[in-house]
Amino acid sequence: MDIAEDTVAFMKSVGLSLATAESCTGGLMAAALASVPGSEPCLDVGFIAWSPSGKAGFLGVSRATIDAFGLTSEEVAREMAEGALDCPGCEAGVAVSNTGDAAGSGANELPSGTQCFAWSWRLEAGERMTFSETARFAGSRNEVREAAAMYALSRIEHYYRLLPLEDVDDEI
Repeated sequence: MDIAEDTVAFMKSVGLSLATAESCTGGLMAAALASVPGSEPCLDVGFIAWSPSGKAGFLGVSRATIDAFGLTSEEVAREMAEGALDCPGCEAGVAVSNTGDAAGSGANELPSGTQCFAWSWRLEAGERMTFSETARFAGSRNEVREAAAMYALSRIEHYYRLLPLEDVDDEI
């Protein structure tokens, strides 16, 4: 199986649905899951927020966070994932976000291929647990974007295993 198929199989096995908050990957995470037959219960909603105003306006990313840490930062990725879970109508148990520099634009003076991710989990009583990390991928712009999307999906099970499972909201 491939990463998208493995992710869908895992999510189905634990009854998990996903929201994506994508910048650099531009919808590739959601598209990868949607391409797997039978994935319907696993994908709740997907956001593509490329611009700072989109990240702030739709996902609630603080302008102060963007100014302090830059668009390619774990701090922005965390706020994107948490903002996706907070959106009205979102019923996902986890939101995965990505923001990065795939083309070497020099933003934040980070090397080309730098990608920041966050996985935010909905727990009982409205609490959240969020994990984040930064990774770097080599290749052309689109190779980096594809690698980043697959990486983000591949880490869902890893972070699920780190949750205090008795606190995970099983009704979602």
